Amino acid sequence: QVQLVESGGGLVQPGGSLRLSCAASGNIFRVNTMGWYHQTPGKPRELVATVTRSGLPNYADSVKGRFTISRDNAKNTVDLQMNSLKPEDTAVYYCNSEIEIQYMWGNAKSTYWGQGTQVTVSS
Repeated sequence: QVQLVESGGGLVQPGGSLRLSCAASGNIFRVNTMGWYHQTPGKPRELVATVTRSGLPNYADSVKGRFTISRDNAKNTVDLQMNSLKPEDTAVYYCNSEIEIQYMWGNAKSTYWGQGTQVTVSS
């Protein structure tokens, strides 16, 4: 089976930095787009940033210039460097990825989610 495991959340003061990491493991043929989403209570999960397999990033307007997404295709990992954090960045952050699994009859793509990691920005 495939799983995504996140790490790096925590409590930080406004203006501070955190780095989130996510590693995909299991019976993986290829990891395609990887990304991060966040969710606060009572609201839907929202895109923070994604990066394609070729390294093309996409950011939500609210994080442009402050967050940087990066990946390592050899290790099947994706990181999110978060700088100049604001209280409104407080949320549970989820790793997301489209992963291909190879079967005898062909390949199948599925979307996977991590378990989530809490980020709290507060003084």
